[in-house]
Amino acid sequence: MKQALRIIFYFCLFASITRAQNLSDKDVAYFKKYEDSLKVMQKSIYAAKTDSAKFKNNAKFYHLLDEVLLNTLSFAYPFDSLTEIKRLTSPDKKFRFIMWDVPKNDGTYMYFGFIQAIHPKTKKYELYELSDKSASVKSPETYVSDNTKWFGMLYYTIIPCGDYYTLLGWDGNDKLSSRKFIDVLSFKKDGTPIFGKAVFRMPKKIPSRVMFEYNAKLTMTLRYNPTSESIVFDHLAPKEDFLDKQYQFYGPDLSYDAFIYRRSKWNFEEEVDVQNPRNKLDNVHHDKNKKEKAVYTPK
Repeated sequence: MKQALRIIFYFCLFASITRAQNLSDKDVAYFKKYEDSLKVMQKSIYAAKTDSAKFKNNAKFYHLLDEVLLNTLSFAYPFDSLTEIKRLTSPDKKFRFIMWDVPKNDGTYMYFGFIQAIHPKTKKYELYELSDKSASVKSPETYVSDNTKWFGMLYYTIIPCGDYYTLLGWDGNDKLSSRKFIDVLSFKKDGTPIFGKAVFRMPKKIPSRVMFEYNAKLTMTLRYNPTSESIVFDHLAPKEDFLDKQYQFYGPDLSYDAFIYRRSKWNFEEEVDVQNPRNKLDNVHHDKNKKEKAVYTPK
């Protein structure tokens, strides 16, 4: 009986999603009008010279985007002319991230965004604002919060894992170091998104998310391999031993580690054998001024 009810639920869910994706010409024209206005506002954010001007323009952009995303049909509209925002939809079409960063003049970033997600009761897309509170978080790897106290970053991969989703993300951090994360998203019974979950098995710790920090001028591989159900990443090391834990001097050392998905958990493994691990997702960020190097070799 439970299996039959589950099948009926998913049939209704995907039927609803299919209907939403079939936008009429009138709907497309409606969203296109908003998109044209948002496109102009978006450019004003990154053209501004001062932080105060950036955030003033961003507030206008944010409120107009909030207004249009409250229309549940907006989930089916791509907004693909908004080139500075990232749109990322889950493989099961149950939710979508819309997010962007605002680089500050001191080299740090603030992140903004929304989640459009199917509500478990209404079966309609609900809108959840993402409020970046990362600047006040002292221990990112143990931090668990809802969308109102989000640890901001830009996600680029969503991995369904049963009752939760694993997220790969990038954070520009500051002028000295960049960060990548393996984050976790789940949803409460009332639909509230929760970030962070203790699903990682590592020596001496069980974090709620995993953080990698490295030299801002370098790149780092962090990608999902669906064939082996593993997340593969560069092993990071300092340039010299005495620079231990000074992450602005860390970079890839040509070896690779991984998290292997087993029994609903991510299990850490050192020194995995990987061929051609780099791909286009390795350099995911928005800072066009940073010069990148492919490999970092500690002395």
